[in-house]
Amino acid sequence: MKRDPRDLVRYTAGERINHWIVGISFILLGVSGLALFHPAFFPFTMLFGGPTWTRILHPFLGVLMAVFFVFMFFRFLKNNLMRRIDWQWIGRIGEMVDGSDETMPAQGKYNGGQKLLFWLLALCMLLLIPSGILLWQVYFDFSVEARRWAAVIHSAAAVVMICLIFVHVYAAIWVKGTIRSMWYGTVTRAWARQHHRNWYEEVTKS
Repeated sequence: MKRDPRDLVRYTAGERINHWIVGISFILLGVSGLALFHPAFFPFTMLFGGPTWTRILHPFLGVLMAVFFVFMFFRFLKNNLMRRIDWQWIGRIGEMVDGSDETMPAQGKYNGGQKLLFWLLALCMLLLIPSGILLWQVYFDFSVEARRWAAVIHSAAAVVMICLIFVHVYAAIWVKGTIRSMWYGTVTRAWARQHHRNWYEEVTKS
């Protein structure tokens, strides 16, 4: 893919690697989690070498995702702090859906929707990590009652997170040029000026 040398750097190689490790581990966790959650998804265990290996690998994949998610959280935290203009953007999201994003409030590196998604995913992880530990019987011994509550919380948080990731992926595909930023780390100046005008002006000092 031929790229303009004047393109803007949006993500470093380290940020992209961090993102893809979290993304791939999330997919593996989602598939293995569904296989353990309901008999209808039991055939998915074959992707991991059978039900025994699925049970063994699922929590370790969870640890992998949790560690790299924490890295990603603090790496992107500063640019995802909610401001008044972000709530204004969210309040007018219908215009964005209708394709009139040029009339939306000017945004920084991330818009209000992306920031809200960031915090919702962080909340899901905050629920998934401790509930997952409560369910990891090989290394931890908690009461049956605690594990029952943990199973409910873990499952509910996982379902919500899966739905949020679907929204994330759909939005990335819908806004042309977004996926490229996570493959190559750059975006065109026209893309930045249209979708993240304040960020564009900041990095170009124009």
